[in-house]
Amino acid sequence: MSQNPHTAFPLVRTLGAVAVLLGLVACAAPRPDASATANLQATRGNTASGTVRFVQNGDKVQVTGEVKGLKPGAEHGFHVHEKGDCSSGDGMSTGGHFNPTTTAHGQHGQGAHHVGDLPSLMADAQGVAKIDFTSTTLTLKPGTTSIMDKGLIVHRDPDDYKTQPTGNSGPRVACGVIRAS
Repeated sequence: MSQNPHTAFPLVRTLGAVAVLLGLVACAAPRPDASATANLQATRGNTASGTVRFVQNGDKVQVTGEVKGLKPGAEHGFHVHEKGDCSSGDGMSTGGHFNPTTTAHGQHGQGAHHVGDLPSLMADAQGVAKIDFTSTTLTLKPGTTSIMDKGLIVHRDPDDYKTQPTGNSGPRVACGVIRAS
């Protein structure tokens, strides 16, 4: 009794096709060069918290996340700070803005600005700010401009993008440390 080879093992053929497709998908999805996460915790007397993820591919870093517990409908300064230390309770242990190139404070993506200058956060009516932007200023790769193990701060007030060296963003309402993930 002879069997047709195309019908004798349909499950094996199907599984083989699935394995090939999964292999193609795995090859097509680029692996990031580096990734990091900052878990933001409220500073003393505040309620802001959230998670921010950084994913580097080539010279671009995609920044995504969400911060809750902010003043509803308000804009908040958002910066990388020089020290990865949130131990003070008020966020001041993170030091000043991360500025390894000694550049003037400014608006991220527009003219001269610190490495640590990020786009301000805009809280919705529920006090939630969504974060989603790409940066060519930030890097997770080793070197003097790497933001790895630096502080990440959300401020109470909007950044005016003019006042030196901080943008007059007011007190720090949330603090986290950018760590490899």
